[in-house]
Amino acid sequence: MTLGSHLTPLARSHIQQADVVFAAVSDNVVEMWLERMHPDVRSLQPYYGEGKPRMVTYREWVEVMMTEVRAGKRVCAVFYGHPGIFAWSPHKVIEVARAEGFAARMEPGISAEDCLYADLGIDPGKFGCQHLEASQLLYYDHEIDPTGYVVLWQVGMVGNRSIARDGHGGGHRELLLERLTQDYPLDLEVTIYRCATLPIEQPRIRRLTLQELPHAEISAEETVVFPPAKPLKRNRRFIERLAALDNEQVA
Repeated sequence: MTLGSHLTPLARSHIQQADVVFAAVSDNVVEMWLERMHPDVRSLQPYYGEGKPRMVTYREWVEVMMTEVRAGKRVCAVFYGHPGIFAWSPHKVIEVARAEGFAARMEPGISAEDCLYADLGIDPGKFGCQHLEASQLLYYDHEIDPTGYVVLWQVGMVGNRSIARDGHGGGHRELLLERLTQDYPLDLEVTIYRCATLPIEQPRIRRLTLQELPHAEISAEETVVFPPAKPLKRNRRFIERLAALDNEQVA
């Protein structure tokens, strides 16, 4: 996520040894940094377009990468964060390449989720942690567990099925708020989080109440974190069964 410091040695090696490097990264500074490692870095950003469906762009990314693979070149694609998290094209291009008989693999990277745990001091093992994409929370009948942390991704893009860059306004988030109030009180304090992407930056951390969420300025890169809102309930039936197993082993 953070320029330079979050790149693994193996990922750097793949970039340097490739014939062609495609980049879907956070800004021009990152692209220029990549160009210092490789002479042929090709940005995927121009495939976005105002009013253009995102899925059309993502399919074009797959095709332009596969064109070079089919030409016999060693291709490396660089995505910010973890290339497998909230990214359709990396998974798809690997699937297509393998289906056509080419060797392809994904190298893991540090994601916004990893940074979130460190910057907010959250241990997902303490109460549990559930991750949901904001639009999916409306499209599907997901069950929220308010006894643990809930990380809600892409709130700034909620309900946005088609446009590449522009998010939606308060109306879509009012619907999201209606869904969230099924599990949370309006006065619950939530955290809006964005990790640092440049070494000179600090993570952006803001706190507000749930009822303020529809009208807050939230970018596509920011994540909303919900703290545990209800106490964990002990499962006495399984606790008793575990105790019985322990007693049997002692006997």
